Amino acid sequence: MLTYFHRHPWKYKNTTLLLLSIIVFFFLAETPFVKEMISSIGEWGYAGAVLTGIFSVMTFTAAPALTVLYYLSDKLNPIELSLLAGLGSVIGDFTLFKFFKDSVFKEFEPIVERLSHSPISHIFKSKYFLWLTPVIGAVIIASPLPDELGVSLLSIGKMTRWRFILLSFLLNSIGIFIIITGTRAILE
Repeated sequence: MLTYFHRHPWKYKNTTLLLLSIIVFFFLAETPFVKEMISSIGEWGYAGAVLTGIFSVMTFTAAPALTVLYYLSDKLNPIELSLLAGLGSVIGDFTLFKFFKDSVFKEFEPIVERLSHSPISHIFKSKYFLWLTPVIGAVIIASPLPDELGVSLLSIGKMTRWRFILLSFLLNSIGIFIIITGTRAILE
């Protein structure tokens, strides 16, 4: 069996694993165990803020993570909470960034190369598209929307890892602070 995989490499392994993990997580996210675990993270104080920040960037955990951060803001300073959750968000975003840039997009390079000769390809090579892509990615990361699309847009370009880390930290910290204080202002 193993010799089969050595002779026939799995061409889209990372993309397939990404899709499978999303499907599995979709089913696990609604289990009582996962819901209880998410709510207990709120009792961990600042360490819980960092851990919750990691989960605030992913599609299926963004809403529960933001809820935990809202409740943590009752006990913790909102600025400190936003900075620590922003640090956690960087960990989550950088993991996604590295995965997309180093694994998933590498698998799609042959497909992109074939499509680069199509009539529509000139749109993707225009200076407007190249300028707009990271701006849209940054807006998505700063918003309460899950970060996967924003991270993938930023990882398409030539952004260095350090610039990405700094940008992710600033955008997520500011976004979390706005969400926490805005929600408090509306609900109180």
